[in-house]
Amino acid sequence: MGRFINIGNTGFERARNGEYVDKSKLIGYVNRSLNTEHNMLCVTRARRFGKSMAAKMLCAYYDQSCDSKVLFKDLAIAQDASFETHLNKYPVIYLDLTDFTTQYSDYLSDIVKVMQGAIIQEVEQEYPDVQFNASDDLMSCLLNIATSTGKKFIMIIDEWDAICREADKNPDVMRRYVDWLRRLFKGGNTDRVFAGVYMTGILPIIQYDTQSALNNFEELTMISPGALAGYFGFTKDEVAYLCDKYGLDIEQMTSWYDGYQLGETQHIYNPYSVMSAIRKHSIESYWATTGAYESLRKYIMLNFDGLRESVIELLSGNEVNVNVLRFSNNLQKIISRDDALTTLIHLGYLSYDRQKKTCSIPNYEVKQEFEKSVRDTDWKSVTDALEQSEALLNQTLEGDENAVAQAIEAVHEEFTSVLQYNNENSLSCVITIAYYMAQNQYVFVREFPTGKGFADVVLVPKQNIDKPAIIIELKWNESADTAINQIKQKGYVKSLAKYTGEVVLVGVNYDKASKKHSCKIESYVLK
Repeated sequence: MGRFINIGNTGFERARNGEYVDKSKLIGYVNRSLNTEHNMLCVTRARRFGKSMAAKMLCAYYDQSCDSKVLFKDLAIAQDASFETHLNKYPVIYLDLTDFTTQYSDYLSDIVKVMQGAIIQEVEQEYPDVQFNASDDLMSCLLNIATSTGKKFIMIIDEWDAICREADKNPDVMRRYVDWLRRLFKGGNTDRVFAGVYMTGILPIIQYDTQSALNNFEELTMISPGALAGYFGFTKDEVAYLCDKYGLDIEQMTSWYDGYQLGETQHIYNPYSVMSAIRKHSIESYWATTGAYESLRKYIMLNFDGLRESVIELLSGNEVNVNVLRFSNNLQKIISRDDALTTLIHLGYLSYDRQKKTCSIPNYEVKQEFEKSVRDTDWKSVTDALEQSEALLNQTLEGDENAVAQAIEAVHEEFTSVLQYNNENSLSCVITIAYYMAQNQYVFVREFPTGKGFADVVLVPKQNIDKPAIIIELKWNESADTAINQIKQKGYVKSLAKYTGEVVLVGVNYDKASKKHSCKIESYVLK
């Protein structure tokens, strides 16, 4: 078993020894691409979205040095017509680029040379009967092997863009790395050497000044996932099964870890966070702690027209328009608001709706990171609003109508220009910001379904939080009493019976002429 070639199936075996969610249908998709014009795939997803797990699975399936049938016999791929055809039939080269960037971080300028030398040494040891020349590069070595043995390689590169991210300020290293990839995957002998190539990464490979070099890859991204949307991240059915098996609350899981939309697939959960919650039997923030917090703060603080306003809209629960086509996939060429938002989509901090061409904060776990990042900016008006929101929840529960009206009015005055305050929807945005810190104890639902319409804003207490639910009904140029009456007449309260025994009713009205808010608060005990 080698480090780079024919590494075996132990990585996937370890996964099967634990709780494994079956994503093996990905193999069928890759099988159908082998030895075709579309045999080069690059799957890019946010960190901890199952990329490396999938790479290990593919290694275990294709690697000719091991027998992996027992690992797959009870998985979905075993029913695929191509299962036996390609099982353990290929020499496999597997590269984890993060290993190289970590090991040779102090020698980044020579990393391509060192990397190629290490792989060549192992390849030559694996094939002692094949004749090699001292001047052979990796492609020449692989071509000699393929010609001598009659077998093509499967090459799997995990985190292909790790070198690009580490060397983003060193164009010479970038150029040498891209030239190396082009030599492997774009030359005249590529089809003679590789049955298939599978790469993973965070950012797409369309550019980095490499569009002409690597445009023969089929790219499947956070923005355009193609048929692979359900193979990375967990679906709603998969999470529901896990919650039922381990006794966790599916609604809490959804609030914390759902919210990613990949193509037509509406509900994709963060797999790392879901599995961490299962192992620890506790729903809390996991994914956000595994990456560089500074990356989010860095991008939201870029001084581009409209970016600050977009971040405020996102915090208020709105979607914002974004043009993802302008982004060059180069972290050193972020030159606009759209570039910054598109980067955050690829990094997993935002979800993208392809139909509406909008982005949004996917879930509570990520929203916490936005909040922390904003608190570290110099956006005093926003940070003040977040701090004041901590007191607003107590004022609401205490029934202090004047204090609540004044707090909402203060947020309105601060963000009028940003949120275009002219209807109940923009009033709902202000309410979301005003009550922002309540999300530590409540699940915040806008347009809560009741059976007789939708309550504008509902705060449902989280599990083990002993507080009443809150229904907030909003009116524009009417009255707070009218809002309260609508809550009662449409039976909104009954829809909360399974959550709590007490409900606080809050009616808020904005009078456009006087530019004043009024508030009415009542308590209601469910029987």
